[in-house]
Amino acid sequence: MSKKSLFAVLLIVAIAALAVAPAVAQEKTVVTWFVGLGTGTDAAQIEVQNAVVEAFNASQSDIELKINIAASNQVAPDALSTLIAAGTAPDIVGPVGFDGSNKFAGQWLDLEPLVDATAYDLSQFPENLVNLYKEGDALIGIPFAVFPGLLYYNADLFDEAGLNYPPSELPAKYVMPDGTERDWDYATVAEIAAILTVDANGNDATSPDFDASNIVQFGFAHQWGTMRSDFSTFGGAPVVDEASGKVLIPEQWRAAAQWIYDGLWTSHFIPTATYSASQLLTPSEFASGNLAMGRTMLWYTCCLGDLDANWDIAYQPGYNGQIYAPADADTFRLHRDTQNPEAAFTVLQYLLGDAALDLLTVYGAYPARPDLQEASIQLKAEQYPSVQNWDIVAPSLDFATVPHHEAWFPGYSQGQQRFSDFRTLLTGDGGADIDLQAELDKLQADLQTIVDQNS
Repeated sequence: MSKKSLFAVLLIVAIAALAVAPAVAQEKTVVTWFVGLGTGTDAAQIEVQNAVVEAFNASQSDIELKINIAASNQVAPDALSTLIAAGTAPDIVGPVGFDGSNKFAGQWLDLEPLVDATAYDLSQFPENLVNLYKEGDALIGIPFAVFPGLLYYNADLFDEAGLNYPPSELPAKYVMPDGTERDWDYATVAEIAAILTVDANGNDATSPDFDASNIVQFGFAHQWGTMRSDFSTFGGAPVVDEASGKVLIPEQWRAAAQWIYDGLWTSHFIPTATYSASQLLTPSEFASGNLAMGRTMLWYTCCLGDLDANWDIAYQPGYNGQIYAPADADTFRLHRDTQNPEAAFTVLQYLLGDAALDLLTVYGAYPARPDLQEASIQLKAEQYPSVQNWDIVAPSLDFATVPHHEAWFPGYSQGQQRFSDFRTLLTGDGGADIDLQAELDKLQADLQTIVDQNS
């Protein structure tokens, strides 16, 4: 064969190869993953997420996973809105909590048919965690990263006051200084929180000489709380009653508000907004070392590195014989406009499965999957050697309040701001003078207006 003929043959082969290559590539189903609506935009997280994408693509030949990471959490909502408006919505979004998801309410795919088709095992999770992601008959998420509600307590301050520690066993009981045994509830917490609240002269809040204008140590705070999560410690409730379409501030929420009001303005064991913002409680109430008990979620372990005290965790107190422990939770959502739901669900199972531990670790999250929880807790135990009660974390998930304290309702953003305004009123300098029940009635009426305007 002449050189000219050989060159022609090679050229034809090369052209044929180029023609075939795109066809082979197009056989893969492309699934896009959008990150940033929640966590995931830090440099270390980006590195791990990219490695997860690479590992998934190498693990099979049918799907090509592509990741789109927003520049920051702040710009992510606009970036996602732009993609959706352009008809290029991502298949998967996350990790994202309820608040971030609510910015795109009604746009998440019902996973129930995919769960049924693949026989995905939801029974591995506590039922109430699964129920957090139920909207009517639809399942719009699967538990992934959870942050159980806990009570953080400063053991040194309890020792100084001669008080027993909060309970770490169920059924939860508390032994008072006189030896009597009490139910571990918010009434009991109010009593011991008053003993743990101390003024500059060393008087506790049970003393007639106590100076409420010069407090140096507080007994209790809803640490970094929101009004709906604070309310939900006395029992969960929807903002809008499904049957009537009316906004309700139910009796248990009114009881929670009264308990907080009394703690702020009568017994003085809860810091006011002014105290919370003061140097006394910097960098945050519990981390300052000047708060005996703080109610918040497991993610707060992020922020205790400089606390010079022995501290531990306990079960949250109950109300009417039941513990209600609002929990935060992040997961991945599938967008309703995905053109490849089966492939997207395959990727979702990978993120929740083989990739879960790497992602949870870099997100600083606690696994919803029971088989991963021991490894996660071991890392925290090494970081915080004073904590003895890590074994209560998993059982606390059973008390996650349903519905979630960030569950969507019409006019969600406006409504959440109205809840926040009520909390500011309650804890602000003028809070002692408000008519609490009248303000709760006004909150209910204002929320009804917001809901009606957005329904």
